Amino acid sequence: MDIATILGIISAFGLVLIAISIGGGIKLFINLPALMIVVGGTMGATMVNYPLKELLGVLKVIKNVFFKKVLSGGDIIRQFIEFSTKARREGILSLESDIKKVGEDFIKKGVQLSIDGLEPQAIREILETEIAFVQDRHRKGAEIFATMGTFFPALGMVGTLIGLVQMLQAMNDPGSIGPAMAVALLTTFYGALMANIVCLPMAEKLRTRSGEEVLIKEMIIEGVVSLSNGENPRIVEQKLHAFLPPSQREARFK
Repeated sequence: MDIATILGIISAFGLVLIAISIGGGIKLFINLPALMIVVGGTMGATMVNYPLKELLGVLKVIKNVFFKKVLSGGDIIRQFIEFSTKARREGILSLESDIKKVGEDFIKKGVQLSIDGLEPQAIREILETEIAFVQDRHRKGAEIFATMGTFFPALGMVGTLIGLVQMLQAMNDPGSIGPAMAVALLTTFYGALMANIVCLPMAEKLRTRSGEEVLIKEMIIEGVVSLSNGENPRIVEQKLHAFLPPSQREARFK
C-alpha cells in the first residue's frame, strides 16, 4: 500500500473539513443538487468522452495508485546474477525449475523465452511490445483522470450558472435566493475540490507509477538478453547497474 497517497488524501480532505467546521459547520457545505450537477455531470461527460470498456478498465488501473508494489532494482540484479551464474555452470536449461519460484511474471516470460531458444533480438522485440501495451493502458488510465480533472471545474461552473439563473429569477422572493446562491457557490467548490485533490493528483501518480514500472521492465529485458547471450555475471551486474542511481548500486563483484 502506498502510504503517501493515503496520507495525502486524508490530510487534504481532513484539513478542508477542519477549516469548514471552524468557520461555521459542515452542514452549510452539503447540498444535494450541487453534488448531482458536479458529480453526475462529470461522470456523464466522461462516459461520452470514452468507450465504456476503457472506463471499466480504469477500475483495474486505479489500484496502482494505492497498492502498486514495484520490484526493487537491487532484487532484480541479484536474481539475474544468480540466473547467469547457474546458466554458465549448468546450462540455461537448468533454469527451468528456478523460474517457477519467481513471483514476477515478466521475468518468468523473458527467461522462459531464453530457455526455449529464441534469439536475443526476438526476445527483446517480444518483451518491448508488451511494455508498449502496458504503457498504453497506464496512459489511458491517467488520461481519464486528467479529463475528469478538467470536467469537474467545468461542471462546477455550469452549476454556478444554474444557481445564478435561479437566484435572478427569484429576486422578488428573498426566501429563494439563499438555496439558489448555495447551489451557485457550492458547485464551484465541489468541482475545484474533486479536481485538485482527487483526479489530477491521481493522474500524475499513475504517470509516475507507469514510469517506474517501465524502467523496471526495461531492466529485466536487459537482464534476459544478457542471460540469453551467456554473458559473465560480472558483466550482467554492470549492465543492470546502469539503470540505477549510484547511491543504489551494490556491487557483488569487487
